[in-house]
Amino acid sequence: MAVRVGPGTAQTAGVAFLPGLVLARRYHDEVVAPILRGRLPGLRYAAGLLDGGSEVLGLDTARSTDHDWGPRVNVFVGTADAAAIPRMSAVLDADLPADFLGWPTRFAGDDGRLGVADAAGTRHGVTVDEVAGWWRRRLGFDPMAGVGTTDWLASPTQRLAEATGGEVFHDGLDGALTARRAALRWYPPDVWRYVLAAVWTRIAQAEHLPGRCAEVGDELGSRIVTGGIARDLLRLGLLLRRRWPPYDKWLGTAFGRLPGAAPAVAALAEATGPGDWTCRQAGLVEALETMARWTDETGLAAPVRARAVPFHGRPFLVLRAERVTAALRAAVTDPALRDRPPLGAVDQYVHSVDVLSDATRIRGVADGLWSGTVTDR
Repeated sequence: MAVRVGPGTAQTAGVAFLPGLVLARRYHDEVVAPILRGRLPGLRYAAGLLDGGSEVLGLDTARSTDHDWGPRVNVFVGTADAAAIPRMSAVLDADLPADFLGWPTRFAGDDGRLGVADAAGTRHGVTVDEVAGWWRRRLGFDPMAGVGTTDWLASPTQRLAEATGGEVFHDGLDGALTARRAALRWYPPDVWRYVLAAVWTRIAQAEHLPGRCAEVGDELGSRIVTGGIARDLLRLGLLLRRRWPPYDKWLGTAFGRLPGAAPAVAALAEATGPGDWTCRQAGLVEALETMARWTDETGLAAPVRARAVPFHGRPFLVLRAERVTAALRAAVTDPALRDRPPLGAVDQYVHSVDVLSDATRIRGVADGLWSGTVTDR
């Protein structure tokens, strides 16, 4: 099978791009399900696509097809049928076709989730897991057993976006896969308040720095700090609209798709654009005031109606974001959250991919901070 390879993209020659979720559903319905039902009659299983990748978020394009993309499905069985997993895997290895709808189903290389599509490859994109164990490996806990405060705060929003995004194609486990996804749909109110307060705390700590840098002629420093605040505002806006923020590649795209986000997008573009400090400040102020208004609109706390004011009489404006933080923290009813420093969820203070993509490392960091094993020193 010919594969056309260009600069940064690879696509099967003559085959039009098909969104990965559509491809995966058809692959399950037309290939994977008939194999499992025909070779293993009576087997109870669930299937979907929720283990990561741009296609799980509905953001894949033809560019995505150059690696870690292709026909794939996540198959799950219950604990009682875990012993059948080796047989299921063997059946799939033997019976899956070499291609589907013109796309190779086999992959070569070990440099990613799937690697590069290769009709002669030995690896394929259908995984089989015991359902509870998959969730524990993915997040560090099984949502079916309940989602506690420490679980929420140890879960990166990218992982939550993946777990609740994607699609379930079949749930023959009495709804066990669907129920786990539903349990992760959104934060409880107090956890939501706490996470929002943590974002506003970060903004309060940095919002005066772009102006101070510019005042002493450090344009580069001013732009760098402004970029950091802009990233926090994008994540904040998504959280305020009950959307799990994805990782940085898709953060601006996801924010821009929010209802009513266009003015904030324009303001942040001005703040991070090529203009001078006055343009930067105008964009930041508009974006900050917009996010403060969105916060008031959630009804999670008493409205602050925050507007920009001079920073201690200096010639630049800030929102005094600590006022928003204080209102949110005052509305928290859970003493364990109310009395905790506003660190937020793990991906608000950790930005390492090697930590955030490993549930064991995530829990080690987050649980340590929660229990006091890791100190603030």
